Amino acid sequence: QIQLAESGGGSVQAGGSLRLSCEVSGYVPNSHKLAWFRQAPGKEREGVAALARNDITTYASYAKGRFTISLDSTNNTLYLQMNDLKPEDTAMYYCAASLKGWYYLVNLRSTEFPYWGQGTQVSVSS
Repeated sequence: QIQLAESGGGSVQAGGSLRLSCEVSGYVPNSHKLAWFRQAPGKEREGVAALARNDITTYASYAKGRFTISLDSTNNTLYLQMNDLKPEDTAMYYCAASLKGWYYLVNLRSTEFPYWGQGTQVSVSS
């Protein structure tokens, strides 16, 4: 059973950076795909980025060029490096995992990911 635990959230001013971490236990390389989602108050959960096999990635349009998803396979930790943060990036950020094929996950639909962490809060002030 895969388990996920996020950390690294916090408060930052617009233009700043944060790196989120997600410790993944029970991860099976070449089987599990990993992703970051976020949910702002009053809004639906939305995909940020996903990764497969440590070399295939997909990003939401708002994340391209500012956010980077990566996996340290030596310690099974998933990262989300977030640069040039904006107030609209304020949300609870979650990491998620799925065993489904990349075809089902590339569009970052939360319903395709059955495993979730508890989330870490990111607040960006203007």
